[in-house]
Amino acid sequence: MAGKLVLVAGATGQQGGGVARELLAAGYSVRALTRKPDSDAAQALAAAGAEVVQGDLSDADSIAAALAGVWGAFSLQNTWEAGVEEEERQGKQFADLAKQAGVQHLVYSSVGSAHRNSGVPHFDNKDRVEKHIAALGLPSYVVLRPVFFMENMQTFFPPDESGNIYIALDPATKLQMVAVADIAKYGLNAFEKADEWNGQSIDFAGDELTIPEAAAEITAASGNTVQHVQANIEDVRAYSADMALMFEWFDSTGYDADIASQEAKYGVKPTSFKAWAQGAY
Repeated sequence: MAGKLVLVAGATGQQGGGVARELLAAGYSVRALTRKPDSDAAQALAAAGAEVVQGDLSDADSIAAALAGVWGAFSLQNTWEAGVEEEERQGKQFADLAKQAGVQHLVYSSVGSAHRNSGVPHFDNKDRVEKHIAALGLPSYVVLRPVFFMENMQTFFPPDESGNIYIALDPATKLQMVAVADIAKYGLNAFEKADEWNGQSIDFAGDELTIPEAAAEITAASGNTVQHVQANIEDVRAYSADMALMFEWFDSTGYDADIASQEAKYGVKPTSFKAWAQGAY
């Protein structure tokens, strides 16, 4: 597969950037799609050998131009930027344009348990995109379903000055999490193993632990005392009904990736939260 041209959407973000770097290291040609080609992240990809192109996932013409001549494409949208309805439209549009462009292999980044009728809006919309992709008749496609990012503990839920992590989860709830570096490895394998993985939807995680357990690992890694404070779910709902529904679903149901079997099945060794925290703090 090395040398084939792959378009990576969201190439300056965590997921897309990780996938782009893995592909480049494996010898692929990478076309990095970004709204901000002059950003530091975009320039770093260019320095690593990527072709950086400007485009907006809401702009069909820019996506069609970026897809021209590529063998494969990594499709990624962002609920928190686009909103649930627009993210779904973008995901379906990207797949349609990939089909029209003659893309041979599409990898779509969804979310863990998207297919399980969770009632979480930004899970259910990805399920509809998945179904749309499956019905298109693409030559080859893979759906990746990563769970809650370990990096969310830094970006969305960092400890405050007192060392408190405010998350609206029951302290006893086990939450599956995954490191972005693992997502990037799955992304690479989804292209490397295009024939083997064709048509598969793959749920994966790196670890499963409570937020107090995660706080203890952050404490050990950082040397700063960190503890979980259960946030009021109604305060979360006032900020985002979607997010509140997600936390309620975590408490009642939760992800169900089979972590124990992943390395043997997919060739990616799961990163534990402890190992991730030691590298992150």
